[in-house]
Amino acid sequence: MAAALASAVLSAHAQSVPKPKEFYFDEDKSTARPIIVVEGEGEPQVQALVRERERGRRHVEATAQLAHIAAAEGRAELADQLYLQAVSATEAKGTVGRAIRWNYGWDLYRAGQFEPALMQWSEIVTAYGSPSWAPPTLALVLWRLDRKQEAVAWFGAAVRTEPGAWMDARNFASRLPDWRQEDRDMLAEVLGAWQANPPVWP
Repeated sequence: MAAALASAVLSAHAQSVPKPKEFYFDEDKSTARPIIVVEGEGEPQVQALVRERERGRRHVEATAQLAHIAAAEGRAELADQLYLQAVSATEAKGTVGRAIRWNYGWDLYRAGQFEPALMQWSEIVTAYGSPSWAPPTLALVLWRLDRKQEAVAWFGAAVRTEPGAWMDARNFASRLPDWRQEDRDMLAEVLGAWQANPPVWP
C-alpha cells in the first residue's frame, strides 16, 4: 500500500522538472542538511524518536529521521510510508519541508529510485529560490536517467555560477564531500560532456 501510494504521488509530478536558471548562488544550508532530532544509534535512538514523534514539538522532523533510518536499513516500504507522512505535513517552500524532500531524494537515489529522487528535488527547486546544490545534484540524477542533454544543461548552470569550482573534476571531492566516489565519477562524465559541447545560455 505504501509503495503504491509513493508511486502515485511521485508519478503525478513526472513532467515537472524545471529548466535551469542562469545562476544558483543560494547556499541553502537549511535544506541541504541531515535531519537530526535525536542523536545516538540503535534501538534507544529509535525509541526516543518514536516518543518525539508521538508527543514532541518536532514530530514531523522525527518522522523524517525515522524514515531515513528505515531507508539505511533497507526497509524501503516503511521509509516511503514515513517520508510521505512527513512530506504531506509540510510545504516544499518551507524550511522543514525542503529539508525533508532533499533527504528523501537522497535516500531514494541511494536505493536506485532515480526518477522519484528527481521529483523530490525538482519540487524544491520549483518552489524555492536558486539553491547551489541543485545544478550538480540534478545533473547527476538526470545523467543516471540517461537524460543527458538536460543533465549537461543543469551542469552548465553550476559552471556559470562558479566556473572555478566545476570545470575541474579534481575539485569534486572537496565540493561534494558527502557524495559517494561513484557519484562524483559520474558527475565527471557530465563535465566531460559539457566540455565537449558547452550549452549556450539561454
